[in-house]
Amino acid sequence: ISAKRSNKNAFYKHKGDFQWRGVKNEPYKDKGSDWSNIIRRVLIGAHGESARFHVRYFEISSKGNSSLELHRHEHVVICVKGKGTVLTGRTKRTMEFMDTVYISPDTVHQLSNPFNEPFGFLCIVNAKRDRPKVLQK
Repeated sequence: ISAKRSNKNAFYKHKGDFQWRGVKNEPYKDKGSDWSNIIRRVLIGAHGESARFHVRYFEISSKGNSSLELHRHEHVVICVKGKGTVLTGRTKRTMEFMDTVYISPDTVHQLSNPFNEPFGFLCIVNAKRDRPKVLQK
């Protein structure tokens, strides 16, 4: 028997409040001072799927932020809860429900939540990707 689970169909029942049966909270990244107050839930990509993309849910609490970074891979972010801000290059925008942003390769970017309610978003990213280069503010 292979140590890796076989690729098969899966269904993750939504339990409410952006939680799914069979999907656990994971650390955003290893500990660091360049980010704060983020949870991560991998919906597709952590259960043996062969998809060329991963779908993750992130939630940034009030006053939290992702790291300021860039990398060669692209990704898509779709706001599904609350609102937050996204910095792409030198442009900063407020994201609200169902606003969508495409972040192209090698673009400096950061997501943050200056608001009082949690900012939740789906992030679709390449399954095979380079490690981000974290930048200083």
